[in-house]
This record gives sequence, C-alpha cells and structure tokens, in this order.
Amino acid sequence: MKSRNGLFALVTLALSAVLAGAGAASATTAQTVELAAPAGSGLPPYVAVIKPVTAQRLASSWREGCPVGPDRLRLVSLSFVGFDGAVHRGELVVNADLAVEVARVFADLYFDRFPVERMETIEKYDSDDDASMAANNTSAFNCRAITGGTEWSNHSYGRAIDINTVQNPYISRSGAVYPPNGAPYVDRAQIVPGMIHAGDATEQAFTTRGWTWGGSWDTPIDYQHFEKP
Repeated sequence: MKSRNGLFALVTLALSAVLAGAGAASATTAQTVELAAPAGSGLPPYVAVIKPVTAQRLASSWREGCPVGPDRLRLVSLSFVGFDGAVHRGELVVNADLAVEVARVFADLYFDRFPVERMETIEKYDSDDDASMAANNTSAFNCRAITGGTEWSNHSYGRAIDINTVQNPYISRSGAVYPPNGAPYVDRAQIVPGMIHAGDATEQAFTTRGWTWGGSWDTPIDYQHFEKP
C-alpha cells in the first residue's frame, strides 16, 4: 500500500480538558482525526471522532468482571464507503490504546474505497455475535469468550475487529462456516466486493501496523478477523 503521509494532514483536536499537570488526555477528552481526500477522488474528507464510552452506552456488550472497563475503551465514529458506493458513518468500540491507529487503518480502507456493508456497535444485536455476523456487520468490542472456547476473546479487550463477516466467514476446525450465509464465500478464489485477500490493501492496512489476520491461520480460519494483542 502506498503511504499517504505526504498527502493528508492529521488533525487531532482536544475538545475538552486535559489533566492538570499531565500529558495524557483525561477520560473526558475527545479527538478528531480528519484526512483530506486527494484531488479528483470524488470523496469528502475522512473524519473519525474518538470519544470516551460509558457502561450505559456499552449496554449488553460489557458487564462487571470483563477484562477491561469502559474507561479503557473508546467509541470511534468514522467514515466508510458502503456497498452502494456512498459514504456512511459507522461506529466501533476499541481499546483506548488503539483508537487513533484504528481511525488511521479505516482511513486507508476509505480512500481505497474498500466497501463495508454496515458498522454498528454490537449491543445493537443484543451482543449476539452470530446475529451480528449474519447481518454482515463490522464490529470490534464484545466481552465474550473465544469461539468454541472459554478464554476471553481479544474482542473482550477491544483489540480485535471483524470486517464484512459474510464475505469473510469463520471456518471452524470441523469445517463449520459462521455465519452460515457466508458459505458461498469459502471459495477464496472469488473476487467480490468486501472480500479480503492475502496481500491486498485491506489486509496490509492492518498487518503493516502489527495486526494479525485470521485469514492466515491454518485452523480455524477467520477471514473476517484482525487482532492486535
């Protein structure tokens, strides 16, 4: 992927107070990441707004006993290109340490016009991973165990993102496909909108920043999944 560092300006705006005498932003600070579109792209500027998130806002996706608290998570509202070619706004909840990086990753996807069908925080699906996947929803934080196991998933830390879950299904060790409506996309020789392939711009937007792609695993294979432990 070509670097856009020379093309865009990163604007980070502190919208509320900063801790007195401290360099770190307080828990009430919001940030805006705005990147200008290249001339002739036909796209409006990319804008991501990063805000603190509360237990009330997280709703069923968080509960007491989860490995991170709401204070260590951020709500990122960002621009994305939909399957209809239009620009939409979506929301992800991610770990505070990764929020700006996630905003930059999705800027790369936006300017590459990688289409995302929908991007809603998972409590909209009663925090049911199966329901979110079946809806082809792109999401991040959800306090839950790993699929088929009991250990905390990296989603529980806000350090994993699932993208276009239908076009990029999860294939279990036994060969089961999740979501089931993702079965037509198990054949990765296909080139269809929203599908992720090894070495493509979407995969590299993550992996060049140190994320791991589940599509490179032997078994299970999780084409939708990126994580940064």
